[in-house]
Amino acid sequence: MRRLPPLNALRSFEAAARNASFVGASEELSVTASAVSHQIKTLEEYLGILLFSRNKRKVELTTAGEQYLTMIKHALDEIEVATRRLTTHQETNVVQISVAPNFLTRWLMPHMSRFQELYPDIELQINASMGLIDFNRSNTDIAIYYGNGEWDDIETHFLRKVMLVPVCSPRLMMGPNPLKTPADLKYHNIIYVSKRKWEWLDWLQQAGAGGLIPKGSLQMSSGQLATAAAQEGLGVALADSTLTSREIASGRLVRPFDIQLDTNKAFYLVYRKNRPLTAGMKAFKEWMMAELQEDSE
Repeated sequence: MRRLPPLNALRSFEAAARNASFVGASEELSVTASAVSHQIKTLEEYLGILLFSRNKRKVELTTAGEQYLTMIKHALDEIEVATRRLTTHQETNVVQISVAPNFLTRWLMPHMSRFQELYPDIELQINASMGLIDFNRSNTDIAIYYGNGEWDDIETHFLRKVMLVPVCSPRLMMGPNPLKTPADLKYHNIIYVSKRKWEWLDWLQQAGAGGLIPKGSLQMSSGQLATAAAQEGLGVALADSTLTSREIASGRLVRPFDIQLDTNKAFYLVYRKNRPLTAGMKAFKEWMMAELQEDSE
């Protein structure tokens, strides 16, 4: 017979250690802080070892507690993974996806009908999100990330590089100061994403106009808003060459210059590490990678 401590006591210990707080553990486990404290005291009595040092303001792991946490966390992770694998229906046709809003509205939604034609029995449940997903605590199956591909504990699949080009309304090109050379940007407003102002600086440097001072600037919180502002004639934005292809093809936006800025970042399809793919996840992953490959050719 295995000599194992109570599972609830182990869960309380791991949560309290990870949150560095009995209160934080109680909120996570939906019990009272006194219940967490009682479970940990039960565990300490069972082991005959003090796991936490307690004072009025906070609790801290003892050296023995730190050593025990490493092993217990690994064991609980293994139990969670085994449970998920057992309860995952490999033939399920529902896929929950998290996608950045700009990618969702400008690429995924316009291509969605092609996926539905190929896989009419698969239901995609899509959520627009800018943040990273904690796949261990979320029902999200797949997410589309923008970045350098360096994220922990997830499987990553490269989709495509992000190349930025200037875009603007055709009305701006027909005004008194059309954009014939990058130097003409001095007569116009530039539109930039608040967290990525460096993109315009790098593009101007690459275009041989590093010291240029534009007429003005307009700051937006996302690439989607920056592109929309350019479409309204408010200035010139840097936009992803693939995500704006429909607006350019329809004439709602124009590319005054063909100078592309390599952001050294890309879009990636990601999901939890070591997760077995359901039939729906596998179909969506393979379709998206093939579709983006076709678009880039």
